[in-house]
Amino acid sequence: MTSKQETAYQQLKDRLATISDLQSVQSLLFWDQQTYMPKGAVAGRAEQRATLSRLSHEMLVDAETGRLLDASGEPDPSSERGALLRRARRDYERAAKMPADLVARTSRVTALSESAWVRAREESDWTLFAPHLEEILSLKREAAEFLGYEHHPYDALLDAYEPGAKKARLETMFEELKRGIVPLIRAVAEQSAERGRDSEDRAAPLYGRFGEDRQEEFGRAVISAFGYDWGRGRQDRSVHPFCVGPGHGDVRITTRFDPGWLSPALFGTMHEAGHALYTQGVNQDYARTPLDGGTSMGVHESQSRLWENLVGRSRPFWACYYSKLQELFPEALKEVDAEGFYRAINVLEPSEIRVEADEVTYNLHILLRFELEAALIEGSLSIADLPTAWNAKMEEYLGIVPKNDSAGVLQDIHWADGLFGYFPTYTIGNVLSVQLFDAALKAHPGITEQIENGEFSVLLGWLRENVHRHGSRYYPDELIERVTSRPLDPAPYLSYLNNKFGELYELV
Repeated sequence: MTSKQETAYQQLKDRLATISDLQSVQSLLFWDQQTYMPKGAVAGRAEQRATLSRLSHEMLVDAETGRLLDASGEPDPSSERGALLRRARRDYERAAKMPADLVARTSRVTALSESAWVRAREESDWTLFAPHLEEILSLKREAAEFLGYEHHPYDALLDAYEPGAKKARLETMFEELKRGIVPLIRAVAEQSAERGRDSEDRAAPLYGRFGEDRQEEFGRAVISAFGYDWGRGRQDRSVHPFCVGPGHGDVRITTRFDPGWLSPALFGTMHEAGHALYTQGVNQDYARTPLDGGTSMGVHESQSRLWENLVGRSRPFWACYYSKLQELFPEALKEVDAEGFYRAINVLEPSEIRVEADEVTYNLHILLRFELEAALIEGSLSIADLPTAWNAKMEEYLGIVPKNDSAGVLQDIHWADGLFGYFPTYTIGNVLSVQLFDAALKAHPGITEQIENGEFSVLLGWLRENVHRHGSRYYPDELIERVTSRPLDPAPYLSYLNNKFGELYELV
């Protein structure tokens, strides 16, 4: 590297650091709006977020950024410097296609729509949110055209969350999953009908009187054991749980509590902690650069689903932790043993709510959303018809018609935030969670026994070494091939589901 290239590279890093700072403040404003901000501040917050979005966008797409990228030399992806240049080039070229006014308008509209969604969900009134979603959809269609695509406008939006992914590839993945999942669901339903077992009876231990303070105490103890660093993180409450990283060394998760039902906070806390562990594990040297963060939302979701499901819903985990939970809730759980609780948290039963779905039916919730939002983007489905289409697909895939729109089309915040193209990353994460966990077990066969003893350092250490520390240095396909020696593959995931639930429901 010549001295001129080195100078340009350092100037580029300084510029990217400033852009990162602006984006970090945007994240902090989002967190505040979802947690502590007074309702009367919504309009002002919308303008603040729009201003920051516009400023960071204008700085990124400025000709000076392009000049510095060109002057920094050809990137070698095998080096950290080359990886940074490659990611910065991708960000620059995507952003350059988007007018600053469109970026600002989108930020303003979504900030307003978030509050409208909260109210609409509380009142189960679709009409309160529908006009906001109409505006967001128009902006997303506009963005897709500016970004460009070869086959389908949805591809342009999907690429923001899962670089390189295509709608057609996802359709193939979902078809393979359906072929493996639907027969399992039917087999469980038939077995339950034959033996007269009621899923409500199986799940009964999860319902009762569970004080919120003690739920929080248990959740904090669990994720502390996982390795969540409270010196660089915190936990708060929100309507819809999320994880956000306002800056390197600052990772925040939220959860929600139901005093009559243990599952939402219990598994929501583990899920968001999985995201946070990934973010906390990124190489410190990547702070304030395009490499600081997960390589894709699919890989990010693999971490949240790994800790929530492969650890948190496993028999070894509860062999260690059930007695601790029982001590906190002796009245509610006094008649339930560890095996009964393990079976309760792994009931296979179609449900209305995605975040409360079992591991098997969860992916049908994602398929539903994937198909609906792709149809909205291409124009074959209107906002006015969305609630009806939602209910129809719920009945088709899960045999359920939601009791109201709060339990149906209004249950997720994602569209209010403009996150079209995000939902499929949950299923990508499910598939990758097993692929990565299998690789960790191959390297360290004692991980299962360690989990049974409440030890998670070897698993976390393997993830830190192979996934977390790399941040965005590798693109998702590169990372998965590097770590597991194979591309994304639904086969291990389907094998895991069939083995686990086949044993639980005595199908094998």
